[in-house]
Amino acid sequence: MVGIFKRLFRVAEAKTHAAIDNMEDPIKMTEQGIRDLKKDLETSLKSLAEAKAVLIKMRNDTQANKELAASYENKAVLLLKKAQSGSIDQSEADRLASAALEKKNQIVEQSSPVMQSLDRQDQQTRTLELRVNELKTSISKWENELTTLKARAKVAQASKKLNKQLAQVDSSGTVALLEKMKHKVSEDEALAESYGDMAKLPSSVDDEINKALSSTANIESQKKANDSLSELKARLNMP
Repeated sequence: MVGIFKRLFRVAEAKTHAAIDNMEDPIKMTEQGIRDLKKDLETSLKSLAEAKAVLIKMRNDTQANKELAASYENKAVLLLKKAQSGSIDQSEADRLASAALEKKNQIVEQSSPVMQSLDRQDQQTRTLELRVNELKTSISKWENELTTLKARAKVAQASKKLNKQLAQVDSSGTVALLEKMKHKVSEDEALAESYGDMAKLPSSVDDEINKALSSTANIESQKKANDSLSELKARLNMP
């Protein structure tokens, strides 16, 4: 039974985080532990059956001896009654009755150690039966725990993988890169605005001169057109 509880302890360790870190596969270890417990249960059930068989035989033998001892005592009583009724000689009845009681006493003496062994066997059988029941309960418990343990292990593996991936990411470097890109966009926006302002300005002094001359020429041309119109109206006597 010591081996059974050692295996129970090993199965219990499979639930702890330390065991999960140290074991290659805690689920397989737990399943193996349950299989070991079932093997122990099979052996214990066989031992229990054998112990019960011995106990039954001892009880039957004890009961048979009690009945045999009682029968010898009854025979002694019958012999004395026959002598009392005159069926047999009194001295002969006393002799035979004495022999019957001697047989009874022998049987009782022989049965005494068996009675004591019977009590011990009964106690040992009860203890073994109790341990078998405890083992059945443990197996049932760990079979139920296995379902939960599988789910926990699955979540743990997924979390472990995710955390490992996150641990390998250089967050500070990524943030620095994003800030740099933001700054670069701001610079590009400022440069575009600057080019826009520059497009609105004269490109050179020559452009300014030509523009001024062009304005003067337009004024003179408009003045000549107005003078020609006035002259034409005068010839036609138009106001």
